[in-house]
Amino acid sequence: MPASPSALRFPCSRVLLPRTRLAYVHLRNLLTDAKRDRAARISGYVAVSLPDELVTLYLLGGEVVNATVRDRDGARALPISSALEKVPPEPEYGEICFSGADDEQLDAMYATQTLPAEAWPTGFAAQDPSALFPYLMATTFDGVLEIIANDCVNYLFFKNGSVARAFLASAHHGTLIDRVAKLFGREGRVGDLRVARWAPPEPLPIQAAPALVQAYRELASTLVKRLVEQGRDSAPAIAEHARVNLLPTHPVLDGFSFSDRVARDPLAATDELTAGVAAWLRDVMWAAVDHDSMSPEELLRQLTWDRRHMFQSAGLFEQVPWKVM
Repeated sequence: MPASPSALRFPCSRVLLPRTRLAYVHLRNLLTDAKRDRAARISGYVAVSLPDELVTLYLLGGEVVNATVRDRDGARALPISSALEKVPPEPEYGEICFSGADDEQLDAMYATQTLPAEAWPTGFAAQDPSALFPYLMATTFDGVLEIIANDCVNYLFFKNGSVARAFLASAHHGTLIDRVAKLFGREGRVGDLRVARWAPPEPLPIQAAPALVQAYRELASTLVKRLVEQGRDSAPAIAEHARVNLLPTHPVLDGFSFSDRVARDPLAATDELTAGVAAWLRDVMWAAVDHDSMSPEELLRQLTWDRRHMFQSAGLFEQVPWKVM
């Protein structure tokens, strides 16, 4: 019987926090320490095992850059803020671990949880090593093989059909060939062995930071509020109309709302998020701002002043037609 998603264990190069009951660990403090403590600024992952799902936070240089969730329905990417919200503030159940990992392994972990696996030929026995490895060699396979043996997840990277690199959570002793062979030596128990393959993974995507998402949401809502205060009662409708019109080219705007619709947390990189917000700002300010009472430059300066450095770092001011002094 396949292991529960929450029971899965991944390879690691260094253990910073062994698997511990979640009730004993303050997750946000742990992540803050990983960002501030020079010794903890490593690449790796924080795996949070909840009763029915596994939440994984990916770190580069101590910063949380992405997240995934794995449950009975499969695995998928998740906005960082949504991933953190899944962890109750006072958990009674669950476990957590914090481990260092090679960037290449993180790429594989993310890809295998967010992209569909490549199909095997009909009737092919991927769990049989005498069939699997000759097939991969004959097809000069390039990519990554995920082998889940019991509750241990393992990754084999292939180049031209041969194993180029391995990250194994089980079988820690012996040569690489011996360690891989042990994954398949299940004494006839094929039900606890799953083998899937993917194309060579892309580098781990970096999500926009939750703080930047929140800053953009507050900027948008404050702009609409300011326009209403200036007598533009139709500002909310103009803002929502602009958002809907821009959705086909900027899907990230689905994470914003200027009506009763509940907005989901956006899942996007910083440049995608900034491009969407900048496009929305341009449309709303051209349509709703009274240029005679206040220039767009002055209004934008007032709205962004407190967080100007954050917005500048994200590239917002470069994508609007008004020069903010």
